[in-house]
Amino acid sequence: MKLLVALGLSLGMSVAAQAHGLKVATSFSILEDMVKNVVGEHAEVVSLVGADADVHHYEFKPSDVKAFSDNKEIKVLFTNGLELDGWAEQLAKAANFQGKVVALSDGVKTRAFNEEILGEENHKHHNHKHDHKKGHKHDHDHKHHDHKHDDKHNHETHAGHQHGEFDPHAWQSLTNAQIYVDNIVKTLSELDADHADIFAKNGAAYKEKMQTLDKQFKEQFATLAANKRYLVTSHEALGYFADAYGLKVLTPLGFADNAEPSAKDIAIVVKAIRELKVPAVFLENTKNPKVVEQIARESKTKVGGTLYTDALSKDAPANSYLGMMQTNAKTILDSLK
Repeated sequence: MKLLVALGLSLGMSVAAQAHGLKVATSFSILEDMVKNVVGEHAEVVSLVGADADVHHYEFKPSDVKAFSDNKEIKVLFTNGLELDGWAEQLAKAANFQGKVVALSDGVKTRAFNEEILGEENHKHHNHKHDHKKGHKHDHDHKHHDHKHDDKHNHETHAGHQHGEFDPHAWQSLTNAQIYVDNIVKTLSELDADHADIFAKNGAAYKEKMQTLDKQFKEQFATLAANKRYLVTSHEALGYFADAYGLKVLTPLGFADNAEPSAKDIAIVVKAIRELKVPAVFLENTKNPKVVEQIARESKTKVGGTLYTDALSKDAPANSYLGMMQTNAKTILDSLK
């Protein structure tokens, strides 16, 4: 998907867009939906990466840089941060973006990656949590930055992309998602003080829905047996979700989201599935299904369905953040019971 199309900038803003006093951008679809729930009808929200598209590997082009730089109405670009969508900041710099770049993960309680590959070495794994509530500030005003860029805009495609030390998929925790909402409300209120009360009200109502859903999930997942608490997926994108509801992620890729797992890694996972009698494995909507399908065949277990990890779906019910969380929970519960 080209950014030029996503932003709809080349032919100017629509009449509806002109009616909005504020225009904001987000790096990918999950953040777009969160922001829309806060702004209501008082801003136009556009996303750089759309539904069912992988935020990890987006590669922008010179035409995208021009499209972004030509759109002077955008006042803020919301990113996730935690080294997930660094390309968005690169794009903002290349386009000499004059607004703010705000990482919505600022203030969340991060978790280190946990490669839950069982079956060998005494079932070794790492599971460390870190509180970064005061760290990783990413609120930048690009009016005061002078960066040099490659005129060819020949950016890497992120092949073999891996994250930093911390798991960036913080939105998979409904508790963390409420911090995302707080950051959205704070930023928008600073940009449009006239509607600050509305943003605050919308944000509070949205967070209440998250709290209700979180309570519901805790009650539902508490009923699962011990051997039915493993999430076998393509890569480690559901760590926060697993931590919240007493589950463990089991993947041949660990945190490497597009690498090719070795035959040994797959064999370890297959062995663990058999030993633990794990009833199902899961696909991801933005990932190649081949690895998980191979694991299902070799372990003789079923594919429980598709989980939405890094992007919303184009169609209901997973075309909103809360819909995505509900869909994932139902798919997991129905398959692991």
